[in-house]
Amino acid sequence: MSNPTMTFEYRVRDRAGGVQTGQMEAASSAAVAKTLRDKGFVPLKIAERRVGTLDKEVKLPGMKKKVKAKEVAVFSRQLATMVNSGLTLVRALTVLQEQSRNPTLAGVIGDVRTRVEQGSSLSASLASHPKVFGHLYVAMVQAGEVGGALDETLIRLADTLESGVRLRSKVKSAMAYPVVVLGLLVLILSAMLLFIVPIFKRMYDELGGTLPAPTQMLMTLSGMLTKFWWLLALLTIGTVVGFKRWIRTPAGRAKWDRLKLRFPVFGKLVQKIAISRFARTMSVLSRTGVPVLQALDIVADTAGNAVVSEALADVQESVKRGESLAGPLARHEVFPPMVTHMMAVGEETGALDAMLAKVADFYDQEVDDSVNALTSLIEPFLIVVMGVGVGGILISLYLPMFSIANLIQR
Repeated sequence: MSNPTMTFEYRVRDRAGGVQTGQMEAASSAAVAKTLRDKGFVPLKIAERRVGTLDKEVKLPGMKKKVKAKEVAVFSRQLATMVNSGLTLVRALTVLQEQSRNPTLAGVIGDVRTRVEQGSSLSASLASHPKVFGHLYVAMVQAGEVGGALDETLIRLADTLESGVRLRSKVKSAMAYPVVVLGLLVLILSAMLLFIVPIFKRMYDELGGTLPAPTQMLMTLSGMLTKFWWLLALLTIGTVVGFKRWIRTPAGRAKWDRLKLRFPVFGKLVQKIAISRFARTMSVLSRTGVPVLQALDIVADTAGNAVVSEALADVQESVKRGESLAGPLARHEVFPPMVTHMMAVGEETGALDAMLAKVADFYDQEVDDSVNALTSLIEPFLIVVMGVGVGGILISLYLPMFSIANLIQR
């Protein structure tokens, strides 16, 4: 049975260090890689583009459930175990498809298995699903295939994904309490302004007299909110939607990422998270054997912060000129001296991956400590804010009560 027509999209680095893209028809991604290497190119990414019904990613009714990073990590660890135990790749993928509880992931694994059966490499098959298997994942699998250590590479991928999940979980759990408290505060204040304050306003209007300034301001605010709540809701929704669209643009994302780094207290936390992600990813790529320029490409894509990505782009240009990694990084403030000095030592001793792993572990602990400290500071602060907000409204409402006798006499 002949293989179906397959077109591969590729991204390569030429002899001058530039990046080129194109398409090529071949029987497999391995053939494309060989042809590109024979022409003097360094393949960065090879993804199959199929003619016909498989040209697009599989879409089935009800397959809208998102695939989480934790599920991809579990898939990687299980696939590594099966491959290491002697199962063929197709058999292992079949088992994982059958036992997956997420229909989206099961469909993706099934499509990957089909592509592998038809002659594609695992990395090229995974690249057909970029929303599930990102650039980092595909590049590491490709390096594992070339180096003959696919099972070990998959275990490292699982470790990396799980580290990222733990890091995000720490930050989300720390921010959950402030978000819940702020949400309750907004609901309580809104309910008081919309329902409680108008009752007091009608009572004071019947009594007549001049109200204290705080009470008058509260009544005015309540009246505006009662009449124009719909306008406030539209403005809030419009602001949120506009902000999200703005940060999706390259210029907006760059400005927002720079602004986040300047935030008091939170800026340091954002910086530590970005450095941890950079060090962890670079360490794994270096240990897997991914070429340094390709590794910098991947790390820049997965850094999660435009400032770090710009710094890595500068480093990439310097490496092309023959410089080290640590030297150009030292020119960027986002990377503390400790990071660059440890990287310099790693380059000198030939243990860059180990040094970067130590940097990642150190900043993971720093993030953990910072999150705990922020939580300890935010909790009492929010309690004070809630007390001031609710207490201020109550005091403003009951201030006229002290002169209620005078109001009745009038």
